Amino acid sequence: MTKIAMKTPLVEMDGDEMTRVIWQMIKDELICPYVDLKTEYFDLGLENREATADQVTVDAAEATKRLGVAVKCATITPNAARVEEYGLSQMWKSPNGTIRAILDGTVFRAPIVVKGIEPYVRTWTKPITIARHAYGDVYKNTELQIPGPGKVELVYTPADGGSEVRATVQEFDQPGIAQGIHNLDASISSFARASFEYALSTGQDIWFAAKDTISKTYDHRFKDIFQEIFDAEYKARFEEAGITYFYTLIDDAVARVIRSEGGFIWACKNYDGDVMSDMLSTAFGSLAMMTSVLVSPHGYFEYEAAHGTVQRHYYKHLAGEETSTNSVATIFAWTGALRKRGELDELPELAAFADRLEAATIATIEDGQMTGDLAAITTLENPTKLNTRDFILAIANRM
Repeated sequence: MTKIAMKTPLVEMDGDEMTRVIWQMIKDELICPYVDLKTEYFDLGLENREATADQVTVDAAEATKRLGVAVKCATITPNAARVEEYGLSQMWKSPNGTIRAILDGTVFRAPIVVKGIEPYVRTWTKPITIARHAYGDVYKNTELQIPGPGKVELVYTPADGGSEVRATVQEFDQPGIAQGIHNLDASISSFARASFEYALSTGQDIWFAAKDTISKTYDHRFKDIFQEIFDAEYKARFEEAGITYFYTLIDDAVARVIRSEGGFIWACKNYDGDVMSDMLSTAFGSLAMMTSVLVSPHGYFEYEAAHGTVQRHYYKHLAGEETSTNSVATIFAWTGALRKRGELDELPELAAFADRLEAATIATIEDGQMTGDLAAITTLENPTKLNTRDFILAIANRM
């Protein structure tokens, strides 16, 4: 058959462990037989990040700014154990954090809903979308291990030569730890506008939650910027669309979310969004059943799976043992990127292909063919548990 042509390449960011294995399977079995795939390839595997002193991550982000659309495999963010395991020269920062800091924008994550996989929260009848701020906070932090007694301060030195401003963080009388985080008004404003625009485009109510009662400067700034932008730019548009914006404390939001029926957008700061998106994806069925896209106000789109590298399955794979790893979120990362590339390049056949691949993936599961994580929780009778490769081949067969 004649393959679907592409005009502009995607930025392709390869990753680590079991998701790297799945990545190649998806390309070989589900995409390349149908699409004349064009990508600019960047290997974000941990070994190559070490070999390039993490420059490859920066290069991939800059390529995304140039080409507009990227698709990313899951990657390892090393801890102390990983430093030893991989013989790293340092504990490299999260690739996602680096990329998001360069691209700015907001991460939107939503569960992939299929028949037979029921949410653990019985009141949820509609998907809940997480809008996660993609800049700053702990992901762009500076940390210190405090060896002994002494003082840690925050110091602001004005660029115009004005007087320094100092604030004591802690007077240490023993060893401890300290961390400095920051954010930017411009990035928070982009986060607010992206969230409000997304709500208008989907016709959904939007909630924003922080902890301004405790963080009376940092979190309160988020709250104020959201409210100022909403009142000035979106209040009338929301009223016309029949949707609402609602602010509450993060702990109150958690309680409200659990009691809700779903069907809204939940805007969260960076760390809150990281944690709550995993909670939502698991509660809707599986960590591997959630889409994730970074939307930049500058017109950049980066699609990825919302889960990690599936380390346990990778060790089984290396040992020659059979695995049953869910590839749905990684497939949907590819389809999201291909669809957006088709939309931007005015290639309706490429966008339609992405739609068909998603439909084939969902139909395969609803037909009772699924990976082990879904087979363990499905309400369908007599599901067929497939291994990693056979599940992808079942989708290919349906295609």
